[in-house]
Amino acid sequence: MSDASTTSGPGPAAPPPPALLPGSPPIAILADYDGTIALTDVSDALMAEFVTEEWEAKAAEYDAGLAGSRRIMEWEVGLITTPPEALHSLAAAQPHDPGFAPFVRRARAAGIPVEVVSDGFGFFIPAALASLGVGDVPVVTATTSFPPEARPRIDFPNGHPRCFVCGTCKRARVLAHQAAGRAVVFIGDGYSDRYAAGHADLVFAKHALLRLCAENGWPFRRWTEFLEIDAWLALVIDAWRADADSPLVPRPASKALYCGPEVWGEGRWDPLGSR
Repeated sequence: MSDASTTSGPGPAAPPPPALLPGSPPIAILADYDGTIALTDVSDALMAEFVTEEWEAKAAEYDAGLAGSRRIMEWEVGLITTPPEALHSLAAAQPHDPGFAPFVRRARAAGIPVEVVSDGFGFFIPAALASLGVGDVPVVTATTSFPPEARPRIDFPNGHPRCFVCGTCKRARVLAHQAAGRAVVFIGDGYSDRYAAGHADLVFAKHALLRLCAENGWPFRRWTEFLEIDAWLALVIDAWRADADSPLVPRPASKALYCGPEVWGEGRWDPLGSR
């Protein structure tokens, strides 16, 4: 078991994005983990395997946009009685997209930062990335810990300080990378990605995220595996090297805020209109 599985306090908040260096494409890539890098939703798989049927109703509320993830994850963690070793074992057995690691290496060789942004339990992500050979990719997520002889706990070092709808504020990471001068390419698959997709400059979407993007008029590309996105990135890098003003390279765009305290008001735990 890793040291992270027994820590008793929240981990650090994510650092600011790296500065944009001259000669680097002005792009940042943020990727969801559950259902995106991992081919299953690992957090949901753990709950479905080890927790009661009551969880299904709560998950449906979240998918429908009626409840915030932070409230639900705090409730979910309180239900866990399974030894952490069993949780880690099931998480480690989940399949992952084999194209993710080559994609990361291509991006980073070109000076494009890649970051994993997950609104899940988070504790299994670093080990999974290490097993893929990209263990140094930054991970922005919650901190789930398993203190000895105590209930598991979850902390949200990357949550918004004035909006409590999400455990990890994906919007904040998109806006931070845009403020550093980069267009944000977001890669995701589901409902937890809606608040990143609503602010990103380009979205690679599959599954439920496809419908959300289409309904909201957000620019997106369909994808099924990272091999496809890697091929797109190779074209973008070549175009940038040939012409820094190439239309293939996404540019930061001014977009209205889609969520957060500026839209919903201060201190919300569930999305606007849910109660």
